[in-house]
Amino acid sequence: MFFERFYDTDLAQASYLIGCQKTGESLIIDPVRDVRIYLDRAAREGLRVTHVTETHIHADYLSGSRELATRTGAQLLLSGEGGADWTYGFAAQKLRHGDTFMVGHLRVEVRHTPGHTPESVSFLVTDPPRGDTPVMIFTGDFVFVGEIGRPDLLDEAAGGVDTRFAGARQLFASLRDRFLTLPDGVQVWPGHGAGSACGKALGAVPMTTVGYERALAWWAPYVAAGDEQGFTEYLLSGQPDAPLYYGRMKTQNRAGPALLGDVTPLAPLGAADLKAQLAAGAVLIDTRTRIAHQADAVPGSVNIPDGNTFETWAGWLLRPEDAPYVLLARDAAHAETLRRRLWMVGLDQVTGFVTTTDGLDTTPARPFPVAELPQHAGALILDVRNNTEHRAGAIPGARQLHAGRLAWQLDELPRDQEIVLHCQGGARSAAAASFLRARGFQVSELAGGYDAYTRARDARAV
Repeated sequence: MFFERFYDTDLAQASYLIGCQKTGESLIIDPVRDVRIYLDRAAREGLRVTHVTETHIHADYLSGSRELATRTGAQLLLSGEGGADWTYGFAAQKLRHGDTFMVGHLRVEVRHTPGHTPESVSFLVTDPPRGDTPVMIFTGDFVFVGEIGRPDLLDEAAGGVDTRFAGARQLFASLRDRFLTLPDGVQVWPGHGAGSACGKALGAVPMTTVGYERALAWWAPYVAAGDEQGFTEYLLSGQPDAPLYYGRMKTQNRAGPALLGDVTPLAPLGAADLKAQLAAGAVLIDTRTRIAHQADAVPGSVNIPDGNTFETWAGWLLRPEDAPYVLLARDAAHAETLRRRLWMVGLDQVTGFVTTTDGLDTTPARPFPVAELPQHAGALILDVRNNTEHRAGAIPGARQLHAGRLAWQLDELPRDQEIVLHCQGGARSAAAASFLRARGFQVSELAGGYDAYTRARDARAV
């Protein structure tokens, strides 16, 4: 048996390859859209991608299952559970609870584990040549390390109304009847790790076991005692804001993500070409650091620095309908890498790249220090942290609106009043401020964010 975990640190998302080395067959679970990583790895191991599946209709990234199955001719196996509202809109073999399929000599059993979403399934893998005891279970967004999937995302980001309560009851039953019936030694490989918004407090280690979660997970005593009400209350309390692009991801993944096929390399643009594209409605994504962007920002550009948050912030602030996009990148290779990361959140309409702001109009967009905050007394102070951060401490009078919701709630913000943005340390608010400036708002930023504010406040109190 061959096994490999692939991990995207930005979205804290895991996908998996398992293969039978005797027959050369392999299965990919929860693939991303840049399918080269699976094809290259399988080829190095002498494996063919013969089966592709996913644990549920994802909300935080655009799935690559359809792309990979089309590229390879592999069997596409997707959940047939959850009812008509949760049926995939493209051709695939439907899986139901109790179904099994073989990947070479490996046996994969389907377990319907609803709660995070109605159609969610987990995959229990047994290696019969070694015995009949299950080896591992791939739980998607059902069971994480030390946590379980949140059942409120459909309400928070996909237009649901009070679905969280039914989801919590389903999670309770899935834990009791599907998960805890497994042997303690079964390895648990989840779909996300620490940093994902799909759960409240995910562990940072890549895997756990059924026995470890039975002994130490916060939910285990509630399930053991049959306390569904206590479980539900704890689970639903303190969940952070869900980015609203999750609703778009859910819709696209259900209908079937657009196929990328053969991709033409991005074209380099000169200053004149870029100016023409910007005049025609294109948006420049400035991937430099926020310090570099604030020193000489191209008017109308959105600053999403290359780093561990690039995909996440792009999903927060950019939408396909606002395209096309042009990348400000270091070079052609860097632009291609960033373009493929944008595929993760369904932003496919990148038309080219530039490597410098030379020849372009620029203007400074520097934040102001906390000492100058009284000079902005008439401004709306906008806290773009999540609601749990805001509740833990806030600038008096500040309004909270998570950065991942800005693009969908612009009509709620004043255009005739200065808006002072802040987050915890200044990174998120810098990206959000550039987005709002590009939309014509009067925006300034508080340097150092809430951290700087609390330091100044505490110093005054001494």
